Amino acid sequence: MLGEAVTWMLTKFQRWETRLVVTIFTALLVMMTVHTVVFHYLMSLEGRSYSWVSGFYWTVSTMSTLGFGDITFVSDLGRIYSIFVVFTGALFIFILLPFVVVRLIIAPWLRQQEDARAPRRAPGDMRGHIVLTSLDSISQALIARARRAQVPYVVIVDQPKTAIAMGHIGYKTMVGPLDSPRTYVRAGIERAAMVTATLPDTTNTNIAFTVREIDQNVVISVTADREASVDVLGLAGSTQVIQLASYLGSAMAHRVLGTSGRTHVLGQYGATIIAEAGVIGTELVGRQLGDIAAESYCGIRILAVIEHGQLEAPLPNTVITDHSSLILAGTDSQLHAYEKAYAVPHKVEQPVIIVGGGRVGRAAARTLADLGVPHVVIERQEGRVPASTPMVLGDAAEISVLNEAGFDEASAVLVTTHEDDMNVYLALYCRRLRSDVQIVARAVDESNVSTLRRAGADGVLSYAAIGATAMWNALNIGRRIVVVEGIELFEVPVTPHLIGQRLHDLDIFHETGCYIVAAMSTGGDFLDADSVISAQNTASVLVMGNRHDELKFRKRYVKQRAHRSPRRP
Repeated sequence: MLGEAVTWMLTKFQRWETRLVVTIFTALLVMMTVHTVVFHYLMSLEGRSYSWVSGFYWTVSTMSTLGFGDITFVSDLGRIYSIFVVFTGALFIFILLPFVVVRLIIAPWLRQQEDARAPRRAPGDMRGHIVLTSLDSISQALIARARRAQVPYVVIVDQPKTAIAMGHIGYKTMVGPLDSPRTYVRAGIERAAMVTATLPDTTNTNIAFTVREIDQNVVISVTADREASVDVLGLAGSTQVIQLASYLGSAMAHRVLGTSGRTHVLGQYGATIIAEAGVIGTELVGRQLGDIAAESYCGIRILAVIEHGQLEAPLPNTVITDHSSLILAGTDSQLHAYEKAYAVPHKVEQPVIIVGGGRVGRAAARTLADLGVPHVVIERQEGRVPASTPMVLGDAAEISVLNEAGFDEASAVLVTTHEDDMNVYLALYCRRLRSDVQIVARAVDESNVSTLRRAGADGVLSYAAIGATAMWNALNIGRRIVVVEGIELFEVPVTPHLIGQRLHDLDIFHETGCYIVAAMSTGGDFLDADSVISAQNTASVLVMGNRHDELKFRKRYVKQRAHRSPRRP
């Protein structure tokens, strides 16, 4: 996490300073001792003798350039040595000594003054804000969404130096111990909309319990590493407990398009279900989008087309390919009517290969089993996968292991390991072996999403996207749905800049990279697809795009919107 990294760097720098100062003083004492010994030796050559105190006195007075003159050499050798002692003393006095003074006195004083400037409480006028207790990848993704939607936030850190360092790179922070009720009072919990905790389960439990004792209404959203912790976190007062491995594994499994044209639910807005449908193996391949929309008598609405993980313009002349997937909107009955019209009836799904039998892989296997999709897990460690789950023991990087798992007949490969380098390697390997297989990969770090796509992954999902989206939806200020990693469906209130615009306006797409795919009434119902956005009956619009395009869209069309605070329960 960024906060821990900053604290570690500061601690290491302070230790380096301490060692340097100790080394300088040790060198000074050693040098003064050597000078005193040499002084006695040279004086003995001149036939004179002084006490050790007098010798040390001469060394200090000479090195400090005071030179009282009461003890001096008469020989040339002694005077040359005196000049050498003066130069060594000047080195320490004018260079090293000021350095030590700055490090020991001035710098700590400045740090103390700077620490005093680190905020200890949230601004008094901050309302409807998010209180975060760490800055990991999930928190950073949540903060990015909050910034785009103009929702305030504050991150609690335990060290002033960490708060200042994070503040320098643009984060809103405050200082306080996470286990102290006073910290959350100063964070304005009574005015906040949500508290998030993405730390270890025991720490999250402590945070949830502490916050709930102070405020009974604020939403507390936490992550759970272990399944056994879910109930404990709920008892501690958590409103939402996100078991990331289960969320991610289930989401990856639902991204499997298959070869029968079935739909997979991504989310829901009121009574309208947002679903994804693959087209490979169906009659839709090779047809134009306009023809499909014209004959869509079932009432289903095609919101967008995703091609190799990228949002494509849903133009009437857009040709559907084997690598296309359709984003649909409709009721449950409309989705069933779509499957009846376009899905391949009674077709047995080809198996799905899950690479990695960790928590994410096992969660994906459970979800596929519930969906009735045949699957097999490739795992290197024996005993990690339940005996009831079909498994092949071995390394997925070996072609013999892939063949044993049925790679030639597989409809999709889920790459679920916890190492991005391995995921990139496996995605590239599987894509080179088969160009037609669907590959859904896990990204541990969001920075590797584009790399995984270049390696051949059709879809990429990460803890950051899944966790941050789940937390954001708990705020209840505009539901978001992750279509694929980097592309989301998000709700935007209607503003004067949107009045008069049409859905699927190509000018808006070319200008911002986002599509307005639907308009919703105040009751949450989807309005007619050809309707013009009006102030009378349109409460919000659904927009699809990536985070960079969303920012451009909001600056252009939502820039005059006053901040709408999240509603507290």
